[in-house]
Amino acid sequence: MFKHVSVLSTLAISLLLPFQSVSAEQANNKLVNYDDIFNIEYAASPQVSPNGDYVIYERRAMDIMTDSSRVNLWQVNIDGTQHEPVFSGKASYRMPRFSPDGKQLAYLSSYEGDNQLYILWLESGKTSRVTNLQSAPSDISWSPDGKTIAFSMFKPGKSTSLFKEMPKKPKGANWAGTAKYIDQMNYRRDGAGFNKPGFRHIYVVPALGGTARQVTSGDYHHGGVINWSIDSKNIIIDGDRHDDWQDRPIESDIYQVNVNTGNITTLVKRDGPDNRPLISPNGKKIAYLSFEDKKLSSQNTQLYVMDTNGKNAKNLTPDLDRSVSNVHWAQNGKGLYFSYDDHGQSYVGYVDLKGKLKRKVVATGGQSLGRPYTSGDFTVADNRSLVFTIADNQRPADLAVINKKGKITQLTQLNEDVFGHKTLAKVEALTVKSSVDNRDIEAWIALPPGFDATKKYPMILEIHGGPHAAYGPNYSTEIQLMAAKGYVVVWANPRGSTSYGAEFANTIHHNYPSEDYNDLMDVVDGVIGKGYVDEKQLFVTGGSGGGTLTAWIVGKTNRFKAAVVAKPVINWMSFSLTADGYSYFTKYWMPGMPWDHADHLWNHSPLSLVGNVKTPTMLLTGEVDYRTPMSETEQYYQALKLQNVDAAMVRIPKAAHGIAARPSNLIQKVGNILAWFEKYKTAEK
Repeated sequence: MFKHVSVLSTLAISLLLPFQSVSAEQANNKLVNYDDIFNIEYAASPQVSPNGDYVIYERRAMDIMTDSSRVNLWQVNIDGTQHEPVFSGKASYRMPRFSPDGKQLAYLSSYEGDNQLYILWLESGKTSRVTNLQSAPSDISWSPDGKTIAFSMFKPGKSTSLFKEMPKKPKGANWAGTAKYIDQMNYRRDGAGFNKPGFRHIYVVPALGGTARQVTSGDYHHGGVINWSIDSKNIIIDGDRHDDWQDRPIESDIYQVNVNTGNITTLVKRDGPDNRPLISPNGKKIAYLSFEDKKLSSQNTQLYVMDTNGKNAKNLTPDLDRSVSNVHWAQNGKGLYFSYDDHGQSYVGYVDLKGKLKRKVVATGGQSLGRPYTSGDFTVADNRSLVFTIADNQRPADLAVINKKGKITQLTQLNEDVFGHKTLAKVEALTVKSSVDNRDIEAWIALPPGFDATKKYPMILEIHGGPHAAYGPNYSTEIQLMAAKGYVVVWANPRGSTSYGAEFANTIHHNYPSEDYNDLMDVVDGVIGKGYVDEKQLFVTGGSGGGTLTAWIVGKTNRFKAAVVAKPVINWMSFSLTADGYSYFTKYWMPGMPWDHADHLWNHSPLSLVGNVKTPTMLLTGEVDYRTPMSETEQYYQALKLQNVDAAMVRIPKAAHGIAARPSNLIQKVGNILAWFEKYKTAEK
């Protein structure tokens, strides 16, 4: 029937084909892709100048050459004009801190190779290197008189060994190296490796440069927020100066240290953590964070205020039922701003010194690039204005200012060059009733670009870690990449999640996993009920606690076509004795020592259900993950192989528990997840 097609028609068709090909390529370029990860930037650590005219902040970007994040300092006027660099280049510049008179800016930089403390004179633009340290400084803080800067720094100690009779190594010999002798309870940390001997101490150095002088002493760690008394004679810090500090994983007290003598006065000493002290603008009060330690797996931190001598402590947030963080005094000293999470969203709240609360001053977000966790940052611009990172599920963190009338002005647009011409997944909210006890379970759905409700889509259930953490309607590179591949993606806050109160979080205390599984299945059913999901194309994944739940799920049901279990706990007994934080996990997540509760731990271990698994399952974990060690992944992988279940193991190079720390590893993580799902999605066709 086609033999009468004219030569002209044939030519016309051939001419159209290249344009169709270009059109398809253009359509693909409008979707989020793996290359975009190296181009993402976000704002952090905003600092408002003392005169309130402008903001200096950390502009964080991904460096494709070093496979790491690069931090530069930028400034923008409070009205959004004159957005320009302060320090920009291959080196990192971070932790900007204005001097009390606003004429200088202290900051840390690796500009000359190692991290040191520098001062910028803002009027002249001249800089000075203040320190020549052997270890990297942190937590920098100006004295009120502007003459001194305090900071914390690790001070190396001497390695110990019982064996003293090692033969002398001949010249030119190539021996294996010196054995590590370990007798500390806390001997390694995820993301840092094996702990080196030594302690973190507080130092002071003249602002004009000179010799750094150690202020604290003893075999204890000191650090965190460093505050100065109004007369510049004392600093206020937190720490745990008890001999059994290694066996007290969350304990801390608040101390005052005389800068000249090193004499230490304990201001707060009680059972439970007392930390993050913050002195008021007039120097008469100290705000701090604390809670009564009930040995629960989730405990809400509350905001206290006391006199500078440690007396008359008062809880300002006893009825908030949310955990408080990131506290800032109002400039008039009449109250405090703070961060907290509520129903999957981070907010700034305010409380006066009588305890009168103002909730949800503004929402914050945008600083969790990988997965849609709650996040955000803010600082006080004046008594009733705040600079904050915007909560937007379409973009990573930009800066904005909210004035006393509630008007919001956006100050930056850091990712329009990456996403402005692309179509991102739209995010919708979903609430279902738990089949367990009729609780509301909140979830969010990302709809793939070009979504058509009359069609059927494959669906991914993505589960958060923690387990005491919270997802929300927040920006997520991983979610956007999944949606760009044509998946409906759903994420939820099952029981155990934070941001819904202490009771909701502790429904899984010593009971995890459990009915959180039912909550997640109710969410899946809720999405299916909308009519646009192919029930035969369901997939599930999650990381850390989400990996644990993913493994639990495939041991309970065969409804998912494939699963990816990322950095999981598979066996609570082995985890309790191999994880870096074992002194915490055994005290707060378990009813007692693991050998006394073996049956309890086994009954909550996904490995106990592995005999039921039929779902093709990939395991994915960082090679140097010390939080949920690779041995957990290997146990499950080998158990699956023994049953001839289709399984694969992906070992992410140089990755600790936070796989997304390196942009290439974030790409490899989500790329392998999607490749595994694509393998089984296409198998149906």
